[in-house]
Amino acid sequence: QVQLVESGGGLVQPGGSLRLSCAASGFTFSSYGLSWYRQAPGKERELVARISSAGGGTNYAASVKGRFTISRDNAKNTVYLQMSRLNTEDTAVYYCKVRVMANDYWGQGTQVTVSS
Repeated sequence: QVQLVESGGGLVQPGGSLRLSCAASGFTFSSYGLSWYRQAPGKERELVARISSAGGGTNYAASVKGRFTISRDNAKNTVYLQMSRLNTEDTAVYYCKVRVMANDYWGQGTQVTVSS
């Protein structure tokens, strides 16, 4: 079965950096694009970044463009989100998602808290 497991979240000061990882299994990883979403308290879940199956195509939300970088290692079945210049508005639970055979699969999420 499809499984996505996020890790790497934590508490970071404003201006700091974190790298999130999402380890995938249960599907042919290299054949699918993946996405990172986030959900802040009281807000809807929003798309942060996505990457194509081969990694050559990426898209970012305007709020993170230039600060976040999505990448993938198809040999390790893992997608990453490198986050820099974090601010308090980046505080959220971050999720990775994949759509396989018209079904969306989500990880359990990892908490990122930006606070001094």
